[in-house]
Amino acid sequence: MKLFLDTADFSEIQKAYLTGLIDGVTTNPTLGLKAGKTLYGIAGDILQACPTIESVSCEVVADTAAEMLDQAQTFLPLGEAVTIKVPCTIEGLKACRFLAEDGIKTNVTLVFSVAQAILAAKAGATYISPFVGRCNDNSFSGVELVRAIANTYATQRVSTQILAASLRDVHHVSRCFAYGADVCTLPPKVFWKMYEHVLTDQGLAQFENDWATANQPFK
Repeated sequence: MKLFLDTADFSEIQKAYLTGLIDGVTTNPTLGLKAGKTLYGIAGDILQACPTIESVSCEVVADTAAEMLDQAQTFLPLGEAVTIKVPCTIEGLKACRFLAEDGIKTNVTLVFSVAQAILAAKAGATYISPFVGRCNDNSFSGVELVRAIANTYATQRVSTQILAASLRDVHHVSRCFAYGADVCTLPPKVFWKMYEHVLTDQGLAQFENDWATANQPFK
């Protein structure tokens, strides 16, 4: 059970990393644009500041597998944690297969069906990223997709890890892990909300009050 942070905001990554509970980071061109940095620069900063991180997904964007592989070469010298993110397309899975054969970690993104998940596993993907929230936006259940993929992988003893993405609330995180996801990648605001519960707050308030009362001098 692993938690990745889905952001290119370096300050948020540093803060969450210090909790000791973040195993990796996923990025994409959209997140990079919001952060005002290149994906190469973001990945370099993360890998330098967070040495125990196991995976930093670096997305390649091109029309052909050859172009994707050329772009991947830019990221690979940054470190072993670099994970090349490719789309679930014919060319993307060609690139995935080449990278996997060289022992390079890959993340096949934009997965929306079990059939696509099967192809990605056949291509040797380290991770596949079903987009839970985007499935829900299009009137089919993202968590049910995670469950269907997990059942298929378990039956076939597939080693590819399910990285549930596009998670928008804590409930999604809980459901995805319950349904067989190996990893959930989530925005910082969702990560911090995982700590919260009204009963925890109430319990803390009571303990603090009782502590203060119990430590008053006895008359």
